[in-house]
Amino acid sequence: MKDRISIVVMVDAVGALSDRTLHNGNLSLVDDSSGSKHQGTPDLITTVIPGQVVQWTPIHIDVQTPVEIYSIEFLPGAPAAPPAGPSPAAPPPVDAMGSNGTENHDLLVWEGVVPYDMTPGVPYRYRLSLKLHEGPNSVLHVDSPALMRV
Repeated sequence: MKDRISIVVMVDAVGALSDRTLHNGNLSLVDDSSGSKHQGTPDLITTVIPGQVVQWTPIHIDVQTPVEIYSIEFLPGAPAAPPAGPSPAAPPPVDAMGSNGTENHDLLVWEGVVPYDMTPGVPYRYRLSLKLHEGPNSVLHVDSPALMRV
């Protein structure tokens, strides 16, 4: 398997803000890992191996409404779950640089390393929180995606 897995987080920000949900076709998760399930849905289960780097990249399909990853937190319930919050499983966002070496605020990438103590075959669900534009109702989340060790 590859050293790095990329998960693209595609968001219809206008639809999500209007519906006040990331469901109803407003969120599509796609990765480049072989064996993953539910590609193109908020229920993506990404297959990973310990030590692999997982990278989440948000892309907004509406050019007027910015989207950024607000947080990624692993949910309790799975045995030996990866730690939540700013840890090796979900570090703070890294400023993305454009090809010209300048900061690119349209592409804030999050990445983390898959821990070695994940139980094989168990999906580790995480809460993906996205910030859409500004305001008190601008952060929406889903609890349906997961990483699963093969």
